[in-house]
Amino acid sequence: MAAQPRPGICPKKRRRDRLSRWAQAHPAWASGFGDETWWSRLARPALSAWAEPDRPLRLVEQTAAAGDPDPKALACYGLWLPSLAETWLRFVDGRPVSALTTRFLAWCCDELAARGKAALLLVWDNAGWHISHAVRRWVQEHNRRARQAASGERIVSRFLPSESPWLNPIEPKWGHAKRRVVEPDRLLDARELAERACAALDCPYHEHLSLPKEVA
Repeated sequence: MAAQPRPGICPKKRRRDRLSRWAQAHPAWASGFGDETWWSRLARPALSAWAEPDRPLRLVEQTAAAGDPDPKALACYGLWLPSLAETWLRFVDGRPVSALTTRFLAWCCDELAARGKAALLLVWDNAGWHISHAVRRWVQEHNRRARQAASGERIVSRFLPSESPWLNPIEPKWGHAKRRVVEPDRLLDARELAERACAALDCPYHEHLSLPKEVA
């Protein structure tokens, strides 16, 4: 689908690919594709599997018991870094919002610094918590501090065209991982689901990002 002509899509895809190649050619830069997704404890992804003719695999529809303290679905931020061949995940308490987005970006910068990277070329979509005034201001101030200190990890954001998830290579990773974490006949708790998601994408599990009580 990405190869099909669409007004405004192909030039932006070429620009995305050109910037990614430029970042990959500079050892101090990292290029990353960001996105968010929801991991449901109840809904089942579409999948197929081999099974014995007399023992078909059946996925039992799950329901949350009354008083279950865990949410029905978990939101998480993800960053796929092709040059490092790594996927980073941070689950969040609640839903993606600007304040959690900046916390995720700050964490990514710390991780990049530990790997000797000086800048991140971040490609993501036009979600409201990506293009909000609060996030743009945070990125500007973060980059200003990095320039003044002559160190630190700058962030250069580039936005994908609207309604073009096929241009983001992290999207298929979500689908494959959600099939891998399925439990046929048992309801996973929130922590177990998050840990399985991280294992499926070969990344360490970290405590959930959350907002201070006065912000939340």
